[in-house]
Amino acid sequence: MQARPSHLPTRPCCGGNATPSADGPAKVLDPVCGMTVDPAKTPHHAVHAGATFHFCGAGCRTKFMADPGRYLGAARGGSEQPADPGAVYTCPMDPEVEQLGPGSCPKCGMALEPKEIGIATGPNPERADMTRRAWAAAALSVPVVGLAMGQHMADHPLLPASASGLVQLALSGLVVGGAGWPFLKRGWQSVRSGHLNMFTLIALGTGAAWAYSAVATLAPGLFPEGFRDRDGSVGVYFEAAAVIVVLVLIGQVLELRARDSTGDAIRSLLDLTPKTARRIGPGGVEVEVPVAEIMAGDHLRIRPGETVPVDGRILEGSGTLDESMITGEAMPRNRQAGEPVIGGTVNGSGSFALKAEKVGRDTMLAGIVRLVAAAQRSRAPIQRLADVVSGRFVPAVLLVAAIAFVSWAMLGPQPRLAHALIAAVSVLIVACPCALGLATPMSMVVGMGRGARMGVLIRDAAALERFEAVDTLVFDKTGTLTEGRPTVTAIEALDGDADRLLHLAASLEQGSEHPIARALTAAQAAAGLRLDKPSGVTIAAGGGLAGQVAGEEVRVGTEAFVLAIGGVQIDGLEARATALRQQGATVSFVAVGGRMAGLVAVSDPVKASARESLAGLRRDGLRLVMVTGDHQATASQVAAALGIDDVRAGVLPGGKAEIVAALRHAGRVVGMVGDGINDAPALAGADVGIAMGTGTDIAMQSAGITLLGGELAALRQARQLSRATMRNIRQNLAFAFLYNAIGVPVAAGALYPLFGLTLSPMLAAAAMALSSVSVIGNALRLRVVDLG
Repeated sequence: MQARPSHLPTRPCCGGNATPSADGPAKVLDPVCGMTVDPAKTPHHAVHAGATFHFCGAGCRTKFMADPGRYLGAARGGSEQPADPGAVYTCPMDPEVEQLGPGSCPKCGMALEPKEIGIATGPNPERADMTRRAWAAAALSVPVVGLAMGQHMADHPLLPASASGLVQLALSGLVVGGAGWPFLKRGWQSVRSGHLNMFTLIALGTGAAWAYSAVATLAPGLFPEGFRDRDGSVGVYFEAAAVIVVLVLIGQVLELRARDSTGDAIRSLLDLTPKTARRIGPGGVEVEVPVAEIMAGDHLRIRPGETVPVDGRILEGSGTLDESMITGEAMPRNRQAGEPVIGGTVNGSGSFALKAEKVGRDTMLAGIVRLVAAAQRSRAPIQRLADVVSGRFVPAVLLVAAIAFVSWAMLGPQPRLAHALIAAVSVLIVACPCALGLATPMSMVVGMGRGARMGVLIRDAAALERFEAVDTLVFDKTGTLTEGRPTVTAIEALDGDADRLLHLAASLEQGSEHPIARALTAAQAAAGLRLDKPSGVTIAAGGGLAGQVAGEEVRVGTEAFVLAIGGVQIDGLEARATALRQQGATVSFVAVGGRMAGLVAVSDPVKASARESLAGLRRDGLRLVMVTGDHQATASQVAAALGIDDVRAGVLPGGKAEIVAALRHAGRVVGMVGDGINDAPALAGADVGIAMGTGTDIAMQSAGITLLGGELAALRQARQLSRATMRNIRQNLAFAFLYNAIGVPVAAGALYPLFGLTLSPMLAAAAMALSSVSVIGNALRLRVVDLG
């Protein structure tokens, strides 16, 4: 049984209403079977998405935990119930806007969407609503258009003019005031809040056209001569108002569909997690349980073909894991006892027992999903241009519409006032800035989704934009250009006792996460030597460690660090150290009891893909710099193997950040690539920080971009993605600006004096919808653009 935490709220299951009880708390519904449950009496509870649910029996609870989305509302993963009012919703265009529960953005008027994407998300309720409204509006608009055309074109209309006008009024009223109600509501909200937006123009345009036509139908005698045709009648524009609403609804449906598709990368990651897992209980009995019940420390059995449910470490056995969802690499990797595995990876062959270490929201997969979702809502600096233009655009359009109305009313042909109204409405509709508002966010969202699918995690839009301009890449050596899994290749003990030297060095280093420390402890284990617990350990960043092991004062680290104790001579080892460094090894000196005891050489092979990847970056015109705390001879050997000319060796952690700052001060746009804690200051100080996904958490938190697989081949792909995304955004902005620069004057009547051409409100609405669709379609091209 899982007791309900006292700090979590209890909500009625299945959206049922709690029923007050005289002798206990409110009763709720079992979300699986629908039976009434008393939370105080049932022993069966479960926590999901921050809420506690109660069940009539263990069977219902097990079914629920295996697939909560099947029994809950759309916001929690299903489609049968309304959105969760307790969830945080945000605006896709203005991510700083957040509120509890669904609604409309007070700035742009768009429908808010859940901040976190759920597993197996059902149909988007906003999209489903807009789709229903579009179909209903289209069905009602067909007879309106037919009657309007019949009055103008047919010799014998189906209905007399008065009856036709009343039917059109009623049907178009259902379209504008019913199907188009969200637009009218958002338009009014924009006026009240002072944030004029696209819905301001839509509401004004359709509302003015319909209201004018309604008055003309019900009280035509109120209109002066300027509104009347030659036969004395007052023209109506019910069909224009209705068709405009239909076209705007269609545009909304297409836009929502595109926005939904940008979350496919996230949902595909979420769907990788299995619903159940095999937990190993007392006596080795294996029981299949919902993944939601797995706790850190549980032992799980992973069989061939199964998906790893949580992050953990192999206890026994081995497996061949497909880690492409994290690394982007198609080749499976063999994982042995003691090695970590990631939830969502697939075990192709072999069987192993796994100890769960991170579950639920703590897994790497869940973290990636949160970061991608947050990144897709972040704003790129280039978005400021569109924001500034949009903020001034709507008032300017209202002014142009007013000028067009006055100009036509004073100078236009008869009926002047009718032509003036149509020109003003056309300006309001054609200038709807939805294409301008979508230009940047759509491209960013699609680009980040593409990056997530290929193993490049982009933390914010600014990093993706800035990466295009980077002209200098600074690389850490260990774990970035090299495998980061060094091995001990030589031990030189001055007294000839190599085992004792290794024992003392490994014992001192056993608590460190540095790659050299891991190499020493691995060599100690391979030699079958025991480790003693050190005491009084002190760490000198970039230097080494000092402490007591088995009663001896031990110091392990760089030449300068060991010599700092005074009285130590290194002459006897200098030649050997130089020879090892020329072979690409990193040399650590060991002092015991204040005397030089020997050295340990550790070699870290260069990554197989590094040379080809760096060659591609050089061809792209980037300057490559390698910085390392290692000795100059070792660093030069690695740099020569990779074709890097600019090498900065013997650099302390603070020095990496200083090098980045100096390059930026010299006018370079710098990207820093690293994986360790000591790289974090440089990653944060660079124009763009790029972390290796195989490195430390603090490095990834300091970086704007993370290469999940730790492979440098993804670095060039990330840069190509940045360039493609920014090119796509510029295309979208250029199209949106050009569209409005042409559409607004034409709608105002600029072509009428020369060619006698005007733009009807229906054509204006069609052009507006087409502009949005064009921007969305262009952004979606990023899903398939070649990044080779």
